[in-house]
Amino acid sequence: MPSTDRKIKTAGSRILRKNSGCPIHFAGSSRNGWDSIIPTKISSIQRLFVPILASILLALSIPAFAQAPSPNRFTVVLDAAHGGDDTGGTLKDSSGAVTPEKTITLALSVRLRSLLAARGITVVTTRESDATVDDNRRAEIANRPGAQACLSLHATQTGSGIHIFASSLPPAEPSRILPWKTAQAAWVTRSLALAGDLNSALLHAGMTVTLGRTALTSIDSMACPAVAIEIAPEAATGSAQPLGPSDTAYQTRVDQALAAAILEWRSNAARTEALHP
Repeated sequence: MPSTDRKIKTAGSRILRKNSGCPIHFAGSSRNGWDSIIPTKISSIQRLFVPILASILLALSIPAFAQAPSPNRFTVVLDAAHGGDDTGGTLKDSSGAVTPEKTITLALSVRLRSLLAARGITVVTTRESDATVDDNRRAEIANRPGAQACLSLHATQTGSGIHIFASSLPPAEPSRILPWKTAQAAWVTRSLALAGDLNSALLHAGMTVTLGRTALTSIDSMACPAVAIEIAPEAATGSAQPLGPSDTAYQTRVDQALAAAILEWRSNAARTEALHP
């Protein structure tokens, strides 16, 4: 089927995106459809229970769709970069064992999801297994729940410490229609604030942090506060061998610091009450 333009609503705004899939049709019922299963002569008891049965059957026939969270629900999207055919970079641990980046990012996502869920935070993930997920799909998943934060997780053997990147798009005024590839422009200011909270928590945990801005294909299409977090080897201290991103103990420390940052982000009611343009 040829690609068609489709408008979707996200946080009170509409984003124009490309949809190459088939439209989804809702199952419905017509008077003839449900009436046809009711006998011409039925008892009063049957008249009471047939409509109830019909309602149950109708509910079961309607496919499930992700709904926007309630106003009191705090939602975080975790995007484990790469996956499937896209292995990402190749990293080595302290013993010299080689691990693909896609494995490290998924491990970071799974552990962080558990830490956040234990604190009452709703977590949406872009992948739960070694699956291929393209950038457009990642943005679609992030935009659907009206999330208060999105963390795109990466790993690298280059440099040291934690690298936090926000989109390089210039800030733009919110509009009713957000262009798909530059939707993040309306959120850049809040994304930089999120990066600040992440930076503070990581520094408090004794980690080295580098802040930057760059073009981010998947994040640039996201309509929520979003940053990319790249885990590099620990900064060298003394004679101790710095741990790499594939080391479980290092991953745990990073995830704990990120969870603390998200809790701080959530606790700032003045910021989170009006996160959406």
